[in-house]
Amino acid sequence: MFKLANSEIKDDFKFRQLQAQLTTCWQPVDCFDRAPRQILVVPSLSLDQEELRKVEGVHHYEERLLFSLLHLRNPNTSLIYVTSQPLHPSIVDYYLELLPGIPSSHAQSRLNLFSTYDGSQRPLTEKILKRPRLVERIRHCLSPEEAYMVCFNSTSWEQQLALTLNIPLMALSPALLDLGTKAGSREIFGVCGVPHPQGSQLTYCVKDLAVATADLWEQQPTLKRIVIKLNEGFSGEGNALLLLDELQDVAPGHASHSQRVVKIHEALKHMRFQYVHETWDHFSRKIEELGAIAEAFIEGDIKRSPSVQGHITPFGEVEILSTHDQILGGPDGQIFLGCRFPADGAYRLELQEMGRRVGESLAKQGALERYSVDFIAVQNADQTWDLNAIEINLRKGGTTHPFMALQLLTNGSYNLEDGQFYTPQGQPKYYRASDNLQKEQYKGLLPNDLMDIIMIEQLHFNSIAGTGAAFHLMGCLSEYGKLGLTCIGNTPKEAEQIYKQVVAALDKETI
Repeated sequence: MFKLANSEIKDDFKFRQLQAQLTTCWQPVDCFDRAPRQILVVPSLSLDQEELRKVEGVHHYEERLLFSLLHLRNPNTSLIYVTSQPLHPSIVDYYLELLPGIPSSHAQSRLNLFSTYDGSQRPLTEKILKRPRLVERIRHCLSPEEAYMVCFNSTSWEQQLALTLNIPLMALSPALLDLGTKAGSREIFGVCGVPHPQGSQLTYCVKDLAVATADLWEQQPTLKRIVIKLNEGFSGEGNALLLLDELQDVAPGHASHSQRVVKIHEALKHMRFQYVHETWDHFSRKIEELGAIAEAFIEGDIKRSPSVQGHITPFGEVEILSTHDQILGGPDGQIFLGCRFPADGAYRLELQEMGRRVGESLAKQGALERYSVDFIAVQNADQTWDLNAIEINLRKGGTTHPFMALQLLTNGSYNLEDGQFYTPQGQPKYYRASDNLQKEQYKGLLPNDLMDIIMIEQLHFNSIAGTGAAFHLMGCLSEYGKLGLTCIGNTPKEAEQIYKQVVAALDKETI
């Protein structure tokens, strides 16, 4: 045990040394960089694999970071992109053709694609580390003093790969992962003074969870629903709703605490799960493995789910990147489906301010790279909005790649003063994005078929007009009938119209 502890200490020290190098080798994505760089992109979803199985076509989500190819706008930057399975050539060509002002052949010559040829349900980074010859081929593409690695989320696997390759990882240290859990998020909100729903401490026992849920109900007797959240749930799929209307015989004031706990303990087995195929046997086992919290469900006649996305640089500076109104679905509107940019002007700047406070708190603890904060917004009678923070995501997420697409296609920038995005010519831009355009009739479409439809229906992004659609998750189409897209317009209405045009065109071609 002592030797293992010593090894971990040495690895942690070496990892921190490598991350310190980011101050010299990392450059912001919107910076025109002439210096030689190598960026290793490992889009591994290194999350609980059982929870990930709830997302259809999740093994194709490694494609979402292909917008990282925008780094190839810099003439001396090389990109190494690794996936579990080989990418379809037309998908790669599609992204290279989107690069503005760069011949695709020039960008292609600076892009190296590697694959593990392994479709198993394991994190990509683990697969890479199990293949030492592949690691060596990747190493040959890198100069340690010019290279760094980026990922979807950071765990001990990503840390180990960075140490093996002797390059810094532009991501959160795995030692800080608890900051991005459901319980960790609540602690950060408390420290920052950011409003958030009342909730419980983290528990790993169903009986203790029943007690915590009863305590929460007693603190807020008017609650109608309580959310039970797995501590490391993904995209809302790890949530379940406990309906208190069905437990009124043990409501506060009508029964003792112990009677309430007993009834809640039984009622937990019959919660409304947000993942349609979830079962209590599986969910209860995940409570023991991951932990869970109970949280007050925020009610409201007019309710939205905005988010703010930020970035912590290697210098510890906090940048606000974007705000969004998220599009949610599922039985109770808790599963992420897509987003609209920017968030409503009524609360956009308040989101920025709260997001900045969260980012600064994270930065003080050594956090790095992207983070996002999800909120619930409820409209009051006087048309004002109450915001409550729900969770922090310390990884790239569903709002990351749409904003990267906007940057890639328009070469514009985000303006903190009004929370808008403007092209170099001063034109504001808006988008409607989704990871979940999915229909049974789309199954069987190959990436080449999608390209044909895009060209026939003139749905490709028009660089002159600065409007149109950019597609991702194209590998999901054939097996799952699922596609991702970002529809960019000069007004919110135009972005929405483009989205509807894409859906109509796909429907017409697949009837």
